[in-house]
Amino acid sequence: MQTKDVDTLYFDESGSIPNNPDLPVLFYKGVFKDDPEKAEKVFNDHNWRNSWQGGVFDYHHFHSNTHEVLGVVSGTAELIVGGESGKKVEVQPGDVVVLPAGTGHKRLTASQDFTVAGAYPDGKDHNLKTDENNERTQLLIEIKEVDLPSQDPVYGNSGPLLSLWKEEQ
Repeated sequence: MQTKDVDTLYFDESGSIPNNPDLPVLFYKGVFKDDPEKAEKVFNDHNWRNSWQGGVFDYHHFHSNTHEVLGVVSGTAELIVGGESGKKVEVQPGDVVVLPAGTGHKRLTASQDFTVAGAYPDGKDHNLKTDENNERTQLLIEIKEVDLPSQDPVYGNSGPLLSLWKEEQ
């Protein structure tokens, strides 16, 4: 694992996607490029559990009750983060994206072998919200009530998430 700068991406509401009014998306480019398969274990070791491996849905969705980390294990994809007016990002093996609660994400294109490992702080069970089932006021309350993670999913107790997200509170 190599230490790299973390890109921060901020999003306002985008149509039916609330995004997170306080916390940025964090993009760790190539942090696991030497061994993308170990992303899930590292996430679990840093208390981001309830993990899984699979793809990213091809429709805009978000989780109002928890944050989510995605680590690219194999393949490549173009994702859009932040809803319809969000930002398109190209991801490849070793990249990690941390999505604060409420942040929309969608797969636009992907190679056939595209796989991510996903996990949630404290192993939280996530909900699945789309533009069809959102009550704006209640969602914003839920998003604001989500606790900050106790550890950075990549670097643990010394990771940039801890300082970047605390600065925003």
